[in-house]
Amino acid sequence: MKSKTIVLVIILIFVIAAIYTLEQSKVAIIDEEMPVSEKVNGLEEAGKESASVQEQPLIKDGKYPLAPELVGITGYINAEEGLQIKDFRGKVVLIDFWTYSCINCIRTLPHLTAWDKKYKDKGLVIIGVHTPEFEFEKDTENVKNAMEKYGIEYKVVQDNNYQTWRAFKNRFWPHKYLIDSEGYIRYDHIGEGKYEETEKVIQELLAEIDQDVEGMPLTGVEDTTPFVLTTPELYAGYGFALPRGQNIGNKEGLQPGKEINYPLPAEIKEDIIYVEGLWKSNEDNLEAKGTSSILLNFIANDVNIVADNLDKSVEVEIFVNEKYITKEQAGKDVQFKEGRSFIIINEPRLYNVVDGEYGRYTLKLTTDEGFTFHAFTFG
Repeated sequence: MKSKTIVLVIILIFVIAAIYTLEQSKVAIIDEEMPVSEKVNGLEEAGKESASVQEQPLIKDGKYPLAPELVGITGYINAEEGLQIKDFRGKVVLIDFWTYSCINCIRTLPHLTAWDKKYKDKGLVIIGVHTPEFEFEKDTENVKNAMEKYGIEYKVVQDNNYQTWRAFKNRFWPHKYLIDSEGYIRYDHIGEGKYEETEKVIQELLAEIDQDVEGMPLTGVEDTTPFVLTTPELYAGYGFALPRGQNIGNKEGLQPGKEINYPLPAEIKEDIIYVEGLWKSNEDNLEAKGTSSILLNFIANDVNIVADNLDKSVEVEIFVNEKYITKEQAGKDVQFKEGRSFIIINEPRLYNVVDGEYGRYTLKLTTDEGFTFHAFTFG
């Protein structure tokens, strides 16, 4: 009996040792839902390429991964062609994944432009990696127009084919990475908010390169991140909406490539897009083919629509709870004339339609042929 017990103990020891050995030999895998700086990152192909060029270990201090390089870039704005992160060894680099019609990105831009002005002479280099969500965002002139509108003077590269996005294993707009003077990712943050925390890390990394930033006050730009329940972002194109389970509320639904004359149902459910009239279902938008309407019962204080025109400017009338929107509730892109309220769609971008008291309302937009819309976002 005693010998059997000894044998069992020996077998158990071997099993535990084998499990430990297998666990230690596993490749570290990034949970893409978590910031990369909270994980040990193998960086795979992109990291191997960086290591071979720079002959640096992939991990610093057991936790900070070597940043991948910019790859597959299709355009350079305020930047020399062939720009690489390694060009800025000895400085601090902030990589910001963004796209110009994303409301979450737009709300972060005042912080980025403020940091650029305050710290660029102290060794901070900001590189905006513009990875487009919609087809029109691939156009360089559209990106340049957005940069001018939002006062962006730092370097921006166009990642139209998502190659740098994949190298960083990114999944989010916006997503900021802070890279130290040796090229390691020391901090990252997904989404809006945590601006003070991010700026303090900027100062810490600048102090590491002997910049005198101790005691320097923070920029103090207002944090406009929404902290109340709102309708979620809603997509109109079948290639975006259907994979997310966001079909329109009409019983006919989105039918790829088809033109359908949609009637409104008797019941309008909350937080779902409804359309009325003749619409064509495109991959990344719905296109009005005649006099048409959009209805949406939403909860928020701020409503934006990502929209475009085709051959000429298109007027879109704005109604809230079956009346023209008031000046008190109107977004900054709404115009008023002869008792009417409307927006003029004349370029592909995000338009602010509603900016009023928080609550649940029914929004109606009426338009004509030549109008397309991609998404609604809320604040």
